[in-house]
Amino acid sequence: MVRTVRFHESGGPEVLRLEEAEIGSPGPGELLIRVDAIGLNRAEVLFRSGRYIEPVREFPARLGAEAAGVVEAIGEGVTGFAVGDAVSVVPAFSMNDYAVYAERAIVPARAVLRRPDGLDAVGGAAVWMPYVTAYGALVDAGRLRAGDAVVVTAASSSVGLAAIRIANRVGAVPIATTRTAAKRDALLKAGAAEVVVTAEEDVAGRVAALTGGRGAEFVFDAVSGPGVSELLGALAPGGTLFVYGELSGREGLLPPLALLAGRSIRGYTLHEVTRDREGLARAEAFVASGLRSGAFAPVVDRVFGLAEIAEAHRYMEAGEQVGKIVVTVDH
Repeated sequence: MVRTVRFHESGGPEVLRLEEAEIGSPGPGELLIRVDAIGLNRAEVLFRSGRYIEPVREFPARLGAEAAGVVEAIGEGVTGFAVGDAVSVVPAFSMNDYAVYAERAIVPARAVLRRPDGLDAVGGAAVWMPYVTAYGALVDAGRLRAGDAVVVTAASSSVGLAAIRIANRVGAVPIATTRTAAKRDALLKAGAAEVVVTAEEDVAGRVAALTGGRGAEFVFDAVSGPGVSELLGALAPGGTLFVYGELSGREGLLPPLALLAGRSIRGYTLHEVTRDREGLARAEAFVASGLRSGAFAPVVDRVFGLAEIAEAHRYMEAGEQVGKIVVTVDH
């Protein structure tokens, strides 16, 4: 029996329960991981509340897709890992099938990466999802190049901060957006070339001014909803708007043809990379290179204990963090 976070109905953070549950042994293609740290993601808030792109299949349900820990047992057919290896789990599976909010977790070996030397468990639970998400859209799919301008919405999120660093790594120009001026200095310190405060400024107009009138080659958007039309106006002809989240919680109408002409809107999810063996290998190499050089690093806003999981979810929903929220597990 291991302590496991479960919920017996959809709802707010108060539905989360820390309970004893059976875990069993890893099957073919699986690993048993001692979980030392868990990276929290917006997907878990949506899954818990019944608003995720995938519904809960049955209750009690479990949560979590990103963690760091140590391999304790190896299932049949798994190669490349040994008991005692320090590893990270990346989101590459349905939370209806696997989950990591627990002291120990069985996960598919295809979703596990070796943890680079010098990266502790908290860092290992905080680094992969943000960087792989931003890499997959901007570099792997978008072919972001030196000199390109990229507008990053929700820029103080862990993914937004990773996108800023990735843009700088390839020589592109990251333009961060944020609702209020409260996070402006933090975003500039994080590497944003410019910051647009959406409550005070016209995004399209400001981006045009910053890019000599041409607009940005890319927009990397976590918000979606009605604001997509304004973001399309910030794009250069031929530019692409990647939508990877729905933080607005609102549906948006199809933008006017005048804004769409010559521009693209592309939906994107992390699983496009993490569920593709070759794509994940490319992402791992790219991120690991950035970690070795010091260009990339995990950005952790706050750490909670496993018994504080409901409080950690409340903190995430408040939206005040800059970087990743991590939950540690005592053994």
